[in-house]
Amino acid sequence: MTAQLGGTVTPADGLTLTRVGYGAMQLAGPHVFGPPRDRDRAVAVLRAAVEAGITHIDTADFYGPVVVNQIIKEALHPYPDDLRIVTKVGARRGADGSWIMSRHPEDLRAQVYDNLRNLGVDTLDVVNLRLGDVDTPNEDPIADQFGALAELRERGLIRHLGLSAASAAQLDEALTIAPVVTVQNLYNLANRRDDALLERTAAENIAFVPYFPLGGFTPLQSDTLAKVAARLEASPQQVALAWLLRRSPNIALIPGTSSPEHLRENIAAAGLALPDDAMTELNGIAG
Repeated sequence: MTAQLGGTVTPADGLTLTRVGYGAMQLAGPHVFGPPRDRDRAVAVLRAAVEAGITHIDTADFYGPVVVNQIIKEALHPYPDDLRIVTKVGARRGADGSWIMSRHPEDLRAQVYDNLRNLGVDTLDVVNLRLGDVDTPNEDPIADQFGALAELRERGLIRHLGLSAASAAQLDEALTIAPVVTVQNLYNLANRRDDALLERTAAENIAFVPYFPLGGFTPLQSDTLAKVAARLEASPQQVALAWLLRRSPNIALIPGTSSPEHLRENIAAAGLALPDDAMTELNGIAG
């Protein structure tokens, strides 16, 4: 089973992503802070992802912090020609593990340089500007912040730009400054607040990347999901991922895991065919 079964998205020239990607957040220690319990296993998971054909790895220098990007470099550098590493800026970590939003243009520039250094590259494939809260986008203006990243793109330090936890209005504003290739927002079977934004990004050839595709820190719980999964002889997690892949052709998944076994299960979701009656049942979960 390979990630290529899920197909690819190409939101810009030179940027082709497998629709089944890999989110590296769980490679850090507990609560995404500090080193992993088993660094060798973290390295092995990354290598297994690439060997399975995944060309889309999602990360951020504030995972750990620093730790995850350094593990990616250890595991995969020099990077395969077709691998695309997507990172985020807009946050720092406190000494106590707290998440500190940090979006001043000068610090965003510093964060870009941190990512370049810790990933060991001269140019970042994609940088997403992290906005809003985890589950609630806001409507703050973003011209200064996105403009700072656009300047680094013009200088060749970034190839492509995206947004994370963004509203439709913020996407509008960003597009007046530079092209946007990805929107990374909270979206899954139970949380479909961004249906309209998903449809818009599909029409504009922008990759839509759901974070917390399996519910995140509160895993999806649904009797309907469990029944459909049992009928299809698959896990609920595989069904939830397969639903996203069928929901729209511009969706690209980044489920995270530190387990080689769970990685294989996630990739196998690309080959799970959901019949129409199952889609109808699953569509009703969000109410």
